[in-house]
Order: sequence, then C-alpha cells, then structure tokens
Amino acid sequence: MSILLAAFIVLSYLVWIKCIYYRHRRSFEKSLKHLMKSLSNRDNHFVASQTNDVDVRALVVTAHPDDECMFFAPTILRLVELNAYVHVLCLSPGNYYNQGAQRKKELLDSCAVLGIPASRVTIVDHKKLPDDPNAEWSISLASSLIAKHIRTHSFNMVLTFDGRGVSGHANHVAIHKAVSHLGSTGQVPDGCCLLSLVTVGLLRKYLSLLELPLSWLSSSCLCCIIGSQGYRQAKGAMLCHRTQLLWFRYLYIFFSRYMLVNTFQIIPQGPRNLKIY
Repeated sequence: MSILLAAFIVLSYLVWIKCIYYRHRRSFEKSLKHLMKSLSNRDNHFVASQTNDVDVRALVVTAHPDDECMFFAPTILRLVELNAYVHVLCLSPGNYYNQGAQRKKELLDSCAVLGIPASRVTIVDHKKLPDDPNAEWSISLASSLIAKHIRTHSFNMVLTFDGRGVSGHANHVAIHKAVSHLGSTGQVPDGCCLLSLVTVGLLRKYLSLLELPLSWLSSSCLCCIIGSQGYRQAKGAMLCHRTQLLWFRYLYIFFSRYMLVNTFQIIPQGPRNLKIY
C-alpha cells in the first residue's frame, strides 16, 4: 500500500508540473504585458502591438561570458519567442585565465543559439571591471556604462542578478548594486523597469524541473519557463562555452533549475541619497 501511495504522490506531482508548464505557456505573454503596463502607465511607454508581438526592449546585464545561458536562458528564449528586442551587455570579457579573446567568440556563438545576433551583444573590456571574484568593481563606472546603454537603445526592461548573484560571485553582486543605484537615484528613464533574477537555495537550485512548483508558487513578479525544445537550445548555448566545460558544468546543465526556470523581482526605483565612492 505504501508503495502505491508513493507512486500516486510522484505521479500527481509530475502531472502538476505538466499543468503548470502548459498554463505558463498560455499566460506568459499576458503576464509580461501586465507587468509592463503596471510599471509604465504614467509614461505611456508601453505599447502592445496589434499582432502577437510584445513591445519589449530588454537589456540583459551580465558579468561574464556564459552568464547569459547559465542563468538567463529561459528568459531570453521566451522573450525572443515573442519577438522582443533582446540585447546582452556583458561587463567583462572573462579574462581571469587569459582566455578573453576566445570567450568573447564563445559568447557571440552562445547568443546566436539563443536567438540574439552579434549586433545586439556588447562586451565591455575595462581594467576597473576585471573578471575576478576577489576584485571590487567600481559601482559608479558599472552604473554609468549601464545607464548609457539604456539611454542609447531606449530599453524599457533591464534584467540582471539580485543581491546574492545566484552563485554569490562578487562581480554578479556588483552589477546588482550598480543597477539598484541607477534605480534608487532616479537615473533610469521613464517607462523602464528593473528586474533581478531571484537566487534560490542550493537544494532548490539543483532540483531541475522538480523545482517548478516552488517557483510557480513564489511571490515573483515574472516567471519564465521553457520546455524540452527550449532546454535543448539552452544546453546548446552552454556547450558553446568550450573553455568553461569542466566536469561540474555538465552536472549544472543537467540539474540546475536555471536552465529551465527564471523568476524575477522588481528592483525598486525612487530618489534616495545613495553615495558611491
């Protein structure tokens, strides 16, 4: 009897996951439009197309080549699927092991797999923004680079790491501080929303698709989920980063929920007396 009960619980859980996935497929565009409208009503910057397209101009801000597919692939793929304009701004070439030139090419190849052309990928190579977990990035420099990019391309959505940086990497955390600084000091154009990728605990992080119900029930402002086809694209993008394919990266590709699910929280905006030294 206990075996039958366990089998029933497992089967029910898998059915629940499948139901969540299909519901998300139908509701994602509606959720995205609702988010954009709720944040942009005062400015009239959001425009819903008469077609099925969504007028989203999204900037994904990362620290290193491979961040875009390791952490943001579900979001990028869902936005590209909706014909949104998606741009990647990578604030370092990933030159920690003197592989910067090769990693730049890997980033372009990865973005191509995700549906982002090379013309929409910008890689910053600045001595004050090194790929180094022990380096303290200049928040003022990072925020000014991001702000310039937002204004130049008229982005109405910026997606980046949260305060824990998913993996805890200091460069990821620095980017969150830079974007938060822009929001809190009123340097973000009207109609532009700032979103941070939610960091989950270690157990949830490596539950793969089994984690989906927990993400669905969480109080996030946006949830992005991909299926088997999207996962194959995300995996293909990861495999473009050949310099990073150590044995544990293969485990990450197979087990990490970030290969399948992204959840975001809104980064607050409003004038504050925040000083950056």
